[in-house]
Amino acid sequence: MERRQFLQFFLATSLLGPVLTQGQDRRYLVEKTDSEWKRILTPEQYFVTRQKGTERAFSGKFWNNREKGTYRCVCCSAELFRSDAQVDNGSGWPTFTKVANPRNVEERETQTGRGKELSCSRCGAYLGQLTQDGSARLKYTINSAALNFERGK
Repeated sequence: MERRQFLQFFLATSLLGPVLTQGQDRRYLVEKTDSEWKRILTPEQYFVTRQKGTERAFSGKFWNNREKGTYRCVCCSAELFRSDAQVDNGSGWPTFTKVANPRNVEERETQTGRGKELSCSRCGAYLGQLTQDGSARLKYTINSAALNFERGK
């Protein structure tokens, strides 16, 4: 491994999070071509995670999941949320009050200025939105298509 690759890998896996390159380009620990993503993801997963799409409310497989476990990124398996932080707010998407591992979730301002976009910091997969409810409590509203669920952990 070349020194530069080693340093990028080290920084990406350290407390500093993903490696930034010049401009807005971002390097992720897990990177694949579009054709590779299309091969491993379903069309809906690809649309949501790679094209910043949104599934219809109440249509995803986890919007009303009540099992105990861990939610992971569908693209790279990074730990994102735990069921003990999941709330039912009637939105039709899985909603959480906190992330399981803050290093695995990136926040970016939306173009509208209302809330923030959320993505996986290991692979860049689009996850959903971060907003505040009327009591200023944070809500992480996530597309089911961006998640895998691991029972009991």
